[in-house]
This record gives sequence, C-alpha cells and structure tokens, in this order.
Amino acid sequence: MDAALAATATQGVVAPETCGVGGDLFALIHRPGWDRPRALNSSGRAGSNADTEALRSTGGVDIPRDHPLSVTVPGCVDGWATLSAELGALTLAECLAPAIDHAVEGFEVSTEQEQAFRLAAPMYAGHPAVQDFYPGGTPAFRGALIQRPHLAATLRAVAEGGREAFYRGLPADDIVAALGGIITLDDLARPHADWVAPISCQVAGMAAWTVPPNSQGYLGPATVAVFEMLGPPDDPDDPEWWHLLIEAFRSVAWERDDVVADPDHAPLPPDLLLDTARLQRAAATIDRARSGMWPRHMGKESGTAYLCVVDGEGMAVSMIQSNFHGTGSAFGAANSGFLLHNRGGGFTLTPGHPNELKPGKRPLHTLSPTIWTSGQEPRWVLGTRGGSVQPQLVAQMAARAIVAGQGLEEAQMAPRWTIQEFGPFSEPRFQIEPGLPPSTIMDLRRRGHLIEELSSLQPGWGPVSIIEVDGHRRDTHPDPRVDTTSAGLV
Repeated sequence: MDAALAATATQGVVAPETCGVGGDLFALIHRPGWDRPRALNSSGRAGSNADTEALRSTGGVDIPRDHPLSVTVPGCVDGWATLSAELGALTLAECLAPAIDHAVEGFEVSTEQEQAFRLAAPMYAGHPAVQDFYPGGTPAFRGALIQRPHLAATLRAVAEGGREAFYRGLPADDIVAALGGIITLDDLARPHADWVAPISCQVAGMAAWTVPPNSQGYLGPATVAVFEMLGPPDDPDDPEWWHLLIEAFRSVAWERDDVVADPDHAPLPPDLLLDTARLQRAAATIDRARSGMWPRHMGKESGTAYLCVVDGEGMAVSMIQSNFHGTGSAFGAANSGFLLHNRGGGFTLTPGHPNELKPGKRPLHTLSPTIWTSGQEPRWVLGTRGGSVQPQLVAQMAARAIVAGQGLEEAQMAPRWTIQEFGPFSEPRFQIEPGLPPSTIMDLRRRGHLIEELSSLQPGWGPVSIIEVDGHRRDTHPDPRVDTTSAGLV
C-alpha cells in the first residue's frame, strides 16, 4: 500500500497530464486469506450550487470541458488518507516524501507531457496553477527541468495535516474561488472516500473483481466472461477469436451509459451487472458468423494513471487516478499548484436520466481496475488508462494472458483494437493497430466488421499494467506503447 501511494502521488507531480490531487481515485486491495478484495471509491460529487438551467438552455446534453460544472470535488487526497490510515505500514507523510522531493528538485518533461501542454496552451498559458509548465510564457520542451514549488507546499501541508489540510485549507479556498462557488467549502469538507462492496464474475476458474458503479469497471470482466461462454478457439490469432471478443464487448457495453451512475441513482443493483444469467443472455445475442448491432455511443478518450503493486507477502493493490480528459478541466487551484479534473463531463443534461447532473451526485466514471483471485489468493492484477476504452483494453489483455495463457511480453506486443461507436445508428466499426495478418483482416471484414487499419501502436491504448502472482513467483512486462511506463521486479 505504501508503495502504491508513493508512486501515485509522484505520478501526480511528474505527470499532471494524467492525474493529480485535483482528480479522483479508485482502488482494489487483496491480501492472501481474504475472501474478497476491499474496494475504495474515492470519487467526488457535484457541487451544491451546480445549476444546470443556463447550460441546458443551449440545447446540448454534454458538459463542456471549459465550463465550471465540469468539475466535481476531487476525491484523490481523501483516498490517500484513507488507504494510508487503514492499510499502510508507513505514515502518509513518509509516502508523500518522494512526490514532494520531485516537486522541489524537479523532473524532466516527457514526450507526452510536452505534447499535452503544448496542445492545451490556449487554455492554460498564463494560468497560475500551471505556470511552471510555461516558462517564459511558452510550453516547456521535452527534457526541460520542471519544478513545482506551489504543489510541493500543498503536499507538505497534506503530509503534516492530513485530509483536513486539503479540504479545509488553502487548496479548498482555491477550488471554491476557481469555480465561483459552485463547489462550496462544505462540499469539500464532507467525506469522499467510501469502502464499497466489489463485484465479480467467474472467468477461467477465477473470480474477476472490480469496483461497482459509478465506475464502468464491470465491462472488462463481463466481456471476458461472455467471450469464454462462447467457447473461443485456442489461438489468439484465429479470426474467430477476434470476432468473438469484439462482439462480446459490444454485447455488454451498449447499455453502459444507461446503467452506470451514482450508486444512489443507478437503475440496477451492482451485482446484477455481472450476474451469470445476464451475461449468458448477452452471449446468446452474438452471431458467430456476423457482426451484430447494439444501440450505444461510447464516449471519449481521457487522461488517467493506473498502477499495480504486489509485495513479497502477496498483498496486491490495483489503483487508478484520473483527471478525465488529459490535464483535466480549464480550472485550477491558483495558489496551490494543481489543475482540477473535469470528471463532471461524465454527467448528462438529459432530464430524468440516471446520470443527470444534480448537486451532490457522483458522475459516471471510466476507471476500471481489476484483481483476479483463485480461492483466497490473488493471481492477477490488471488495469490501464484509456478513458472509455479501458474495459476493452483490460478484456484484450485478460483474454490473451489469463484465458489463453499467452506470455506477457507477447500479449503486450499484440495488436489491439478499440471501438468508439456501435449500434443500429452507427456502423460496426473499429480501429486496429498494425500486426494482424491480412488474411485475418479479410476474414473479419467478411463477417461485417468495418476496420480502420492504423500505422503504429497507439500511446492512448494503454499503457496496460499487469502482474501475475503464482505462489512466490511474480511476472510482469511493460507496455511498449509509451516511454512513461515501466515494470519492475525487486
């Protein structure tokens, strides 16, 4: 737990284009001997003064990134404090020390970071919360040294004073001021980290666990469970393997936007989303010879940082933090050195919808961490960034590594696909990375799939992180798609 906290806090310092103290956090934790993992939902809610009428009058249903209603209360710091107090061996201050050191001493700008802040320059240039990334008023270039003294001061305050220093201190004042009072001091002071019951289904003789709504995490395990029910071929390069896995995802994902919402407003009990009979009904809708039609649009990519850790005693942590769209919203804590996420973009303005934006509600979340257990032992820890397509990436890695037993290096190198839209009002189209044999592409097209072949591996389709746990043995391999990911055995 201490390792996960130290690493994710540092990610928020050196990779604010993915996550930070202005975002949310979900975590799954399992110890050998536990009957099930523990799941933490540390996602914030819409502000008490969130009034949608002016925005609704424009006729749209989405929340713009540059509108203050796109910001919900950041839950990350509350999650850190809760995880540290209940499951850590070190103090929170000790866990935050590496992040503070990086903020003070500086770090080199990565390729992704340079691109992110260059693209966001029209929104952020001159913004005091991220002035460190625009030295001399221009975006920092790759390899430049960045120091973040204001964020260092914020992290020191949290290290010394815990969650109260963030939610009742200077950062809270900054957040209220940045959003014109839509989020209040009382909104910030309330608890945001909730222990919730994880949900699971059976796959490959194991229990695949994830966090329940307001997360879409169920889609990854559900996809692999449906895929297994179809009796796929053994070879992951077989065209039917690809067809069945793609259709398995589409058969469960079409209804995501209607069933994933604040737990107090969701239309279905969380366990029903992974109910065996329900997944069998989804499997029965799949045609082994042709692509099907399901009525839903999947949404957008986003900015997220996923991390997994397994220690020598077998304790496993699957943890994910996010700003939502890359660097997050257009708003930041001016005197505290961080940007605010735009997770409110997961709401809709559609009246009566389970995910309609209202004060005090949690929005639909894309974060999808998983832990796979055999009996009372953790066997796999798996997750990724990737916004709405996270479950697709989780399912593809799980199908290869866990169901087919493919080696992790080979599974990481295998071409991936993603789907953004599908249903009767959109064509059954997906994009695919290079590397699939032309004969497989032709076979999939004959089955009705509309394929856009890409010329390179996609940095946004990962990095997927995975650890296999087999007794005292650990196995892992980094995703080759970005240069800001790593995997280590110590």
